[in-house]
Amino acid sequence: MQTIDIHTHIMPGEMPRWADKFGYGGFIHLDHHKPCCARMMQDDKFFREVEDNCWDADARLRDCGHHHVDMQVLSTIPVLFSYWAKPKDALEVSRFLNDHISGIVQRYPDRFIGLGTVPMQDPDLACREVERCMGELGLAGIEIGSHINDWNLNDPALYPFYETCERMGAALFVHPWDMMGKDKMGKYWLPWLVGMPAETSLAICSMIFGGIFDRFPKLRVAFAHGGGSFPATIGRIEHGFNVRPDLVAVDNKVNPREYLGKFWLDSLVHDPAMLRYIVDLVGRDKVALGTDYPFPLGELEPGQLIHSMDEYDQETKAWLLGKSALTWLGKEA
Repeated sequence: MQTIDIHTHIMPGEMPRWADKFGYGGFIHLDHHKPCCARMMQDDKFFREVEDNCWDADARLRDCGHHHVDMQVLSTIPVLFSYWAKPKDALEVSRFLNDHISGIVQRYPDRFIGLGTVPMQDPDLACREVERCMGELGLAGIEIGSHINDWNLNDPALYPFYETCERMGAALFVHPWDMMGKDKMGKYWLPWLVGMPAETSLAICSMIFGGIFDRFPKLRVAFAHGGGSFPATIGRIEHGFNVRPDLVAVDNKVNPREYLGKFWLDSLVHDPAMLRYIVDLVGRDKVALGTDYPFPLGELEPGQLIHSMDEYDQETKAWLLGKSALTWLGKEA
């Protein structure tokens, strides 16, 4: 039974001082203040402490061996998206990150699959980098944020990007970032506990109500964190569609429930009742193992929740642990 984790993050162990090169701040660099450990710094402000498994492929492989994970899908850490930066600067950052991921995949092609990041604030530049990722670099898809600055994911400015992903066969992984309301949620880690689930629901609803899945029917899209708050509120979302179509069904007249099973969710829900619910909601072939490795809000023992589900037969567990990931990636399940 193959185990593939579609939701893992990585960054290079040495990051250029982009602020020095570009002449303005906001970028991340690493302060290696002790062995096997570093501080992620945003200019002079501490952002997060990370260990060597955040950048060292060999450290990751040791963890994979311990947890019986056959393959990891690698994507950048969302704080590195740099959507706020000048587009050409963001492209340079993206190329640096994508080259790093591609190098790891080339070293360990049987253990890692790579997703790129692109400067979404400039769709033309983004499309060119998608083509480079899928062609020259041999990556499997692209990770994007739950919104792009002032654009939600239904914005027509993003249509060329979706068309390019569809044409190139790129899997799309949508991850929350820059959480809404974060300025009002300074305490209790609420941007991660409340804002992140809302961001993912924002992304799903924007794509549904904006008609993205109909306009680009070959897109293979997976959403992080079990779809965030979307699965638990689909009843409310559908009810709003039915009772106030003048406000909700503005661009798409199709009931949002019709899209269940047309996109993937990762399994990162931390609760057996919720896992059971999302599998029933979208189907076992549309839920794939995701852990948010190597961060503490993720599943600390990859696949443990799936393995704990005694009511699931081996075929269902096989879908959740690996086969759904393969179909999302466009590979044979």
